[in-house]
Amino acid sequence: MSSRQFSIARLPRIEFGYGVFAKVAGTVAAYGERVLVVTGARSFLDSAHWAVLQTDLHAHGVRWQQLSVDGEPSPVLIDDAVAAYPANSVDVVLGIGGGSALDAAKAIAGLIKVRRSVMDYLEGVGPELPYEGPAVPFIAVPTTAGTGSEATKNAVLSVQGREGFKKSFRDDKLVAEYAIVDPDLLASCPLQVIAANGMDALTQLIESYVSLRSNRFTRTLVVSGLRAVRDGLLPWYEGSAQAHQGREHMAYAALLSGITLAQAGLGSVHGLASPLGAFHPIPHGEVCGTLVAAATELNIRAMLDREPDNPALDRYARLASVICNQHFSKREQAWASLVSVLESWTKHLNLPTLSSYGVESSGLDHVVAHSRGSSMKTNPIVLHDSEIMDLLKRRL
Repeated sequence: MSSRQFSIARLPRIEFGYGVFAKVAGTVAAYGERVLVVTGARSFLDSAHWAVLQTDLHAHGVRWQQLSVDGEPSPVLIDDAVAAYPANSVDVVLGIGGGSALDAAKAIAGLIKVRRSVMDYLEGVGPELPYEGPAVPFIAVPTTAGTGSEATKNAVLSVQGREGFKKSFRDDKLVAEYAIVDPDLLASCPLQVIAANGMDALTQLIESYVSLRSNRFTRTLVVSGLRAVRDGLLPWYEGSAQAHQGREHMAYAALLSGITLAQAGLGSVHGLASPLGAFHPIPHGEVCGTLVAAATELNIRAMLDREPDNPALDRYARLASVICNQHFSKREQAWASLVSVLESWTKHLNLPTLSSYGVESSGLDHVVAHSRGSSMKTNPIVLHDSEIMDLLKRRL
């Protein structure tokens, strides 16, 4: 196959920019008169935006029901929600919130008409039946900047505990009809959410750039997204005079990270985020933020040792020039600077170590054994178990 050939899977229609939230009610009304609004537990519902949306929906003749999702959605939550709404009672599902709310809304939209348990479709769990649909139209409105769920086909569901899991229900039919991304909705994000979600978006961009499935289309988007993270994350987090623009940068970066991960896949950080998030109560973005620098250094070192001609080495050097905003005459300088910047951001954003969430060295074998999911399969080099173990120990 020519290196210039690539395929791009389905994407949502995208409305982006300050003020586009005003388009939500009209977009919903185009799909019917009955909407299920899936939100997070409190933030959006406590904001003025919720009152505005209710007024707009009423003006468009739309009747709504509302479901709150507290924390990461589980298969039981999805099945219970689907059971609560008859197959013909919902014309469109509107997800408004962070990644958890959007993932829950996406899964519910996929199952209301199908009337099967989501466990029938989760990858790596149960029978893994092919999903045939139909899905109810889904509209995604993110209120955080991190997961990029508004642009992906997968709904991530979790069961907590030692025998728990974090797996995806995924299919092109689950992709949102519209992603309506308004940076205004990010204004109330607390600092911890800004930091964790920002590092999630950053990690998704980096990993999709060096992924085995990356292509020239996705790499071009990644470069644009990384420039936005470079220019937006710290000003927003620090509340500087550029914070307003920083929100816009990060909403854009998160959207692009969702697009690129959906097309190209991810890598070792997300391979480890699944078992770590399932076995321990550690937020996904904080896993990404605490591991990305060490994982980047490990990938580079492993490729130099075993695959010195791996094209991802040049890609890491390119990433360094973008993130550090400078030209490097030697790849070695670029790699060192990239790792150094990632380490400094992790420290500046107060990303916790794994032990802060109860991860102990005695349980790392269990994490390593469950880290070989779909994300690890697109890491630019196959990592040895001993290397993954050393990575985790560095971040305890």
